[in-house]
Amino acid sequence: MSQHSKTDSKQLETFIANAMKKVGAKKENDLCRYLPGEKGGYIHHFSMRKLKHEDPDFLSNLISKHIINPHNPGKLPPKPRAPRGSRKRRDIPSLSRQDIERLLLLAHKSGDSEIVRKLAPRKDLRTAKRELIASIKHNQLREELWLNFVEVVRYSQQTAPVSALIQT
Repeated sequence: MSQHSKTDSKQLETFIANAMKKVGAKKENDLCRYLPGEKGGYIHHFSMRKLKHEDPDFLSNLISKHIINPHNPGKLPPKPRAPRGSRKRRDIPSLSRQDIERLLLLAHKSGDSEIVRKLAPRKDLRTAKRELIASIKHNQLREELWLNFVEVVRYSQQTAPVSALIQT
């Protein structure tokens, strides 16, 4: 039985070498681009390696059908893939920076501090402290600065690692 599998693997190796010569491939993995995959495109080189060991007859049939037998074997296009970041949320409208600034201006005019706070760019803790202290020094009471400070502190506590909270 082992003698039979060795001859099969030797025959497969010569078959692969002939196919590589025909298409002008430098590496065995280059043959993958000529062999169709199950879901479109060409097969992955890991799949070809797996076929080589687990089902050499199927691989030799694929190679003969798509590389050896055709007069001019052609490369297959890669499998179509979804573009990166394609999982866009449908419930949130995409707003440009100008749209957000217009909404912020309308919220300021209407006096809706909640919307202003949500739409305003997030500031870091140091900037929020500085603005709040400056308003106190000028004897001005600006509720949006206090709410912004509270939100920044709350956000920084949520994102801070547990070990940092224990040390303070």
